[in-house]
Amino acid sequence: MRSLRYSHAVTATPSPETAAAQADTRRAHRIVVAEDSGSDHERALESLSLGVGAVAFIGVALVALVVFRFESAPISGPGSVGQFSAIASAAAGILAFAAGRYVLHARQSGARRLGVLDYLDAGALAFAHGIIALLSWTLLAVILEDAFIGAEVYALPLLALSGAAASVTAYLVFYSATHMDLSLLALILAVFLIEGVLAAMLTASDPYWWRDNLSALGMTNDLSAMTFNLTLIVAGFIVTTLARYATRGIPTSHAHGIRWVRLCLILVGVFLAFVGVFPVNEFFFIHTAFASGMAVVFGVLVIRLPAWIPGIPRPFVALGWLFIAAIVVLAVFFVVRYYTLTAVELVAGILVFTWIILFIRNAAALETDINAT
Repeated sequence: MRSLRYSHAVTATPSPETAAAQADTRRAHRIVVAEDSGSDHERALESLSLGVGAVAFIGVALVALVVFRFESAPISGPGSVGQFSAIASAAAGILAFAAGRYVLHARQSGARRLGVLDYLDAGALAFAHGIIALLSWTLLAVILEDAFIGAEVYALPLLALSGAAASVTAYLVFYSATHMDLSLLALILAVFLIEGVLAAMLTASDPYWWRDNLSALGMTNDLSAMTFNLTLIVAGFIVTTLARYATRGIPTSHAHGIRWVRLCLILVGVFLAFVGVFPVNEFFFIHTAFASGMAVVFGVLVIRLPAWIPGIPRPFVALGWLFIAAIVVLAVFFVVRYYTLTAVELVAGILVFTWIILFIRNAAALETDINAT
């Protein structure tokens, strides 16, 4: 009997080599099942992304061949490879985003019919991706120009670099369009705002614009003013998009509270867009009303948020109150002429949009925790 028990114990405990072999067999079986089950959604999207990047490379390289006539060009500035690559990449990014959203919608079974707001959201996001590509490649070209002073790009490398810039842009933007979620949307908003405002500051025709206010960037008729105003308008569209999607899945017993939160965020986006539509030098009272209204709506949202969404984390609620206190202190500093209005507006804007981005992340965390229970 003892030998039988010993024999049973030996056969029930496989050797390390046998256990490893069985693990490899199970892993291989899972791979085969995944291949046979048709779960190739991500692989198909990755293949499409690579294809879009390849098409962008070939198309932009051919256009560069026509534009530069197989001659060398400077790195940055008018008529440069940097300028061409930035513009071509922006166009490629916009087209890639449109293609990505179309593919994603076509692959969704039973997808609802798209409405006007969906097309406006897609257009604003496509434009934001294009502007991010334009400004990013322009900035890189300027840096390289300073690093290689007086250098020119020969014809063949020029075609390769132009195509590569458009290819990388198209690949990343197509991936962004097909994997868009709230966190990625918030990141796009942050990058777009930062690059747009910085570009307006760096290209301002008046180097002392900051002595007046932040809105002075949009008062002139040059490229700087157009960049600043368009940044505000498109950012407003993105905020309204975030408002509709970020509040759609928040679990709460106060349905009216969610509607109020959504309304406040939409108002922030609409007011921000109108700040860009009405320059301060031409529509002072309208511009000031929308800018002030945005601050008021933000304050109401922060104060009422715990009542509207009871499950929101308390540290985030405290952070909102801290941001309001900081804005009030900055306003006092402006009244006593310790800070300029530009500094107050800039810091207040950073705090408001930081809060919005953090709200999106906290709302997503709340939804995840509730769904996991």
